[in-house]
Amino acid sequence: MAEIVQHRIEDRIPELEQLERVGLFTKKEIKSTIKKVTALEYKLHRLIVNKEDFIAYIQYEINVLELIKKRRGHINYHFKREEIEFPIIHRINSTFRRATKKWKDDVQLWLSHVAFCKKWETKGQISKVFASMLAIHPDKPAFWIMAAKSELEDRKSSESARHLFLRALRFHPDNKKIYQEYFRMELLHCEKLRKEKEELEKADMDLGEYEFSPEILSGKLAEVVYKDATAKIEEAEFVISLLNIAAIFDFTKELQDSILQDLQANYTEDSLTWDFMAKRELVAPKVDEELRTAKGQALDINCREERCCQVYEEGLKSLNTEPMWTRYVVFCLERLKRKTNVQDLKDKRQERLLEVLQRAHDSSLLKENFYKNWLEILLSSEQAEAAASLALSATQRYNQSVSVWSLCLQTLRSLGCGDMDKLFHDSLTHVNPKESLPLWQLQLQWSMADQSAEETEAIFKRGLLSSVTAIAMEMKELYLDWSYSVGGYKKARKTFTSLQENRPLSKRFFTSMIQIEKEQVTPKINNLRDYYERALQEFGAADDDLWLQYIQEEMGALGQPENCAKIHWRAMKFLEGESVERFTAKYTLFQTGHLGGETKNAA
Repeated sequence: MAEIVQHRIEDRIPELEQLERVGLFTKKEIKSTIKKVTALEYKLHRLIVNKEDFIAYIQYEINVLELIKKRRGHINYHFKREEIEFPIIHRINSTFRRATKKWKDDVQLWLSHVAFCKKWETKGQISKVFASMLAIHPDKPAFWIMAAKSELEDRKSSESARHLFLRALRFHPDNKKIYQEYFRMELLHCEKLRKEKEELEKADMDLGEYEFSPEILSGKLAEVVYKDATAKIEEAEFVISLLNIAAIFDFTKELQDSILQDLQANYTEDSLTWDFMAKRELVAPKVDEELRTAKGQALDINCREERCCQVYEEGLKSLNTEPMWTRYVVFCLERLKRKTNVQDLKDKRQERLLEVLQRAHDSSLLKENFYKNWLEILLSSEQAEAAASLALSATQRYNQSVSVWSLCLQTLRSLGCGDMDKLFHDSLTHVNPKESLPLWQLQLQWSMADQSAEETEAIFKRGLLSSVTAIAMEMKELYLDWSYSVGGYKKARKTFTSLQENRPLSKRFFTSMIQIEKEQVTPKINNLRDYYERALQEFGAADDDLWLQYIQEEMGALGQPENCAKIHWRAMKFLEGESVERFTAKYTLFQTGHLGGETKNAA
């Protein structure tokens, strides 16, 4: 191994001497480089090599290249690249090849090699890297696309790019992205040829030796790709994506018309087709826009939007579905959100949206999330009666949706209409009990604000009986907090006592009562001990913080420090798994005074 390393170091001597001779590196830097490279080389020639060592070697060489580039610019010296940079680039490529051969599955390693080749313009090398990469990873469409793009952009070879795309499609015959990029590539190639022909004609040169096929110049190769792609992938979204690519190029009008006809003939059962066709009406050619007033422009925009709506209406005649209505509503919402200083246009947009929402609702095909938009518009327009009616209708349409019930109950409460008690009862009857916690919370907020304490307490007691653990626990916590806020310490303690054996229980239920006790003018340590003991009975096996808080309580002004050793012994006995280690570490910090504040805050 030593001989191999020594030989590789000797191979570097000519380039290092050149670096020193031309003033890019100092003698001291050359010695440091030799020392560093020797260490890196030894790591690369051990019996068992690590990928990290290869990466470190490559990164060091790249750093040297970057430094040389920087210093060349500084001293304005641009000669001897063959003697200096080329050997370094060759070594880096060689090291990358060794690494990727050994760690074939490391995608990032391959991509790093590609990125290096691109940055340092080793165009001949990059094709070889891609060839090796694709031989190992033919299952990755993105790699085929990268390779084809590189051939087209870096090596200016449309023939090689086309060959790669065709090979890619043998591995991935139904891949949309490959077809899209292949289609784009053929159009780019066509555009390039058209520009070349135009330049030659401008120069008044004889085109005899150049072959510019009219079919290729008109985009026939791209059309072939389109037909092959759409024969395999029959989706409106895919056809539209190809149409959008074609629209980038100014010579594809015939191709675009052909694709558009295909879309209208074969994909009218997809709401996306109608959505696309409708929105095309917005981009119709404008007439003397600069000469128009703001009101005139608004009138023109309104006419375009009306034409869009006509297309949506046509689509609804044959496709009266929720997705179709959804696209129609989304379009109207987007137009309403667009800023305009012309009130007539804004009013027209709102009127149009409300009409579409109402018709979709009447057809029972309006998605639930649109009811929020609808209610917001009605409320902002001060249409209280209509908003109340809509809220009730929405709960009938989506009577199992928690979000719809929440929205509508809040709306009706803010408007002060409807039998709220009955509505809350109905909501809890229809929705899945496991999802109903937000409705319980909403009902309690309403009751606390608008009902008597007795009625609110009745809601708490109903919630306590819930078979859903999360609801029962939340009710206990909220009931205790509410009891303290309305009846003080006496009522809070009474509530706690009545519920302390009523499982399921939460840690917060106990820590809230501990906090309430500590807020009193003369807190009782025996009560605090009772709360801690009950909490530890439920959570002592896993909650190390609870034991530490109990110990701190005994260390306080009310407690008895001599009890701490016994509590510590019990904690070590009852805690399980990692909780024991955490407790031991925190207790040590606590004893040394480093955890007092944190534990106090946690308590």
